[in-house]
Parts: sequence; C-alpha cells; structure tokens
Amino acid sequence: MNIQIGRGKAARRAYGIDEIALVPGQRTLDPSLADTSWEIGGIRRTIPIIASAMDGVVDVNMAVLLSEMGALGVINLEGVQTRYTDPDPILDKIAAVDKTEFVSLMQQLYAEPIKPELIQKRIQAIKARGGIAAVSSTPAAAAKYGQTIAEAGADLFFIQATVVSTAHLSPDDIQPLNLTEFCQTMPIPVILGNCVTYEVTLDLLKAGAAGILVGIGPGAACTSRGVLGVGVPQATAVADCAAARDEFYHQTGRYVPVIADGGLVTGGDICKCIACGADAVMIGSPFARAAEAPGRGYHWGMATPSPVLPRGTRIRVGTTGTLQDILQGPAKLDDGTHNLLGALQTSMGTLGAKTIREMQQVEVIVAPSLLTEGKVYQKAQQLGMGK
Repeated sequence: MNIQIGRGKAARRAYGIDEIALVPGQRTLDPSLADTSWEIGGIRRTIPIIASAMDGVVDVNMAVLLSEMGALGVINLEGVQTRYTDPDPILDKIAAVDKTEFVSLMQQLYAEPIKPELIQKRIQAIKARGGIAAVSSTPAAAAKYGQTIAEAGADLFFIQATVVSTAHLSPDDIQPLNLTEFCQTMPIPVILGNCVTYEVTLDLLKAGAAGILVGIGPGAACTSRGVLGVGVPQATAVADCAAARDEFYHQTGRYVPVIADGGLVTGGDICKCIACGADAVMIGSPFARAAEAPGRGYHWGMATPSPVLPRGTRIRVGTTGTLQDILQGPAKLDDGTHNLLGALQTSMGTLGAKTIREMQQVEVIVAPSLLTEGKVYQKAQQLGMGK
C-alpha cells in the first residue's frame, strides 16, 4: 500500500527488524532437532552466521576459529591485514586514539598501499590451519587482485560495496568491473552485494552470483544512511530480495542463498531475518565483542577510512566473552548477545521449524511494541532487554 508523501510523491511502507515478531504455529519441536545448516558456493556450514569483513572483527585467527565452529569469517582484503605486515601496532593505534582525531588517523593509516603478497599470505595462513578462506573486496579491488586471490587458494570471494549493481556507469577513462564476466571467469564462487531491492537482486543472480548480501546502512558502526540518506529497513529489504531468489530458483532451478548483512545484534534479530527469507546472516559488532577479535573492544565499518566521505565511525563495544560464549554458549549475559546458535535453535523449536527453509515460512506480524511491552522493570533497571 502506497502512502502519499505529498503531491506527486508516494512511498511504500517498509519495516525494520525491531518492528516485527514471529508467531508460533500449531507444532513445536525440541531445539536439538532444529537443523540450522546451509550451503554457500558448494560449502556446507552448520551455523548460518558469517562474521563480517571488518578489521575489528576478522583476522586470520578469527577466520580459522569460526571455521572450526561451523560458521564462517570473511577477511577484508582492503584493510590493515593486507596493508601492514604486522597489523597489531596499527590496531593498537586505532583503539587508543581520541574520538576527535579518529577520522584523520584512519585516513592516514589506510593510505598505506595494499600489498598483493600480503593478500596471498593471509589466505594461505587461513588454509594452512584448515580454515575456510573467505575474503572480501570492493569491485575496483576485485578487478585488480582477482587473479591473485584465486591463485592464493581462496574458497569464497565476497565483492562488496555500499550498493552494487550490474548497471554501473563510470567516467569514460574508467572501465567498470563487469560482474557477469567476473563471476564466469573466476574459478571460485563469487558473492555479490550489497543490495536491498527485488530488481537488483534478480540482476545479480542472473550475473552468476553464488550468494547475495542484503543491507544498506543498518550496521552498528555504519553512518551511510545518515550521510547519504539511502537505505531500506532490513525486514523489508530481506523479504524483497528473498522473493527475487525464489523467482530465480523457479526460473532456473538454481538456489542461491540470501544473506542479511548488518544491523543484527541479538539472537532474536537473527531469527527474524531468517523468518523474513534470509538463508544466513552476516554480523559484525556481536563478534567484535569477542576476546579473540582483533579490534581490542572497538568496531568500525569498511567505509570508515574513506579519504573523501567517511561513512562509518568507531564504536566501543567492549569485550563480553569468548567467541565460544557468543556463538555457541553457554550464555553469560542476559541480553540476547550470547549463544546466538542456541537462540536460533530454540526459536526454531518454538516455531516448529525443522530447517532454515521451514523457518523462512513462519508467520510474521508487525509488532512495534515487541521490545517494550511489559518490560518496564528491565528498562528502569537497565537489565536484559532494557539495556
């Protein structure tokens, strides 16, 4: 239903994750029976959670640990890991700088050139320890380093930008990356994003994407929505893009996973995104709080160091537990940020969903009071959902 903004301008109502709730059906099942497995690029994972390609979230060690636990971590090939042989002193500087000097420091640190030999070194280090080497870059860097990435033995390649499309216009002196050609020629699966609409998702699927990232600006450290005014609330974005995935599957018989990327903090957020149609989620700030994370208790977005228009900031998330606590529990906090897998399994059991595909079919309602109804004491005492 369209809403009139004014004469000549109508708008469609869109919904964020906080505005919806999931409705139990006629059956329930024991959480141990919930199958949370999924597949991307021919790689099967038992946990549908990906750690986002941000310098405060994933390094070689985190990528390996997440692989061992059944999840996935993506390393940023345009970050400090590929600009500096030893990134630890750089990460120390980022954690220590005053907030008034943060942007200028980031622009200075990220002006260091990317080194192709470090791209190879990081990928090979993950592989040497038995991890899944999932890597990420912008389209421009993909065109430049694609061959290096493939030769190094990467398993999955995420091409990410604030918005990606197959109809990108560039100045005459710049040759844009042909996504269709790139997907066809790369010897490894290519995941494309980010997008938020049915039409662009369908275009990216036809280009040969092995996965679709959904989300513009909802991330905890991202300021794109404020800087650019661009974005679609995640519940609506995921549902629209999932509809394109289903249509593409109907047309071709090829099922390509949709990944909700950004703005998800708690187990409940993850459950609701999957119910809206996502096959998996990509999260940053929850993993940045792990003791093993490279960010020293801080989290910042991929566009934060932009030399011309930063679209991110550094937020302090603290360190609340180990990666094990956060991903698989047992939970040591009462706010939904620990044991994310357990939350998903319990939600699936409560809703009677045996698989991710069944979870995508549960009833969703608009419920803007879900997080406040009856929670006066938690809010007053800053406990649980009131934090």
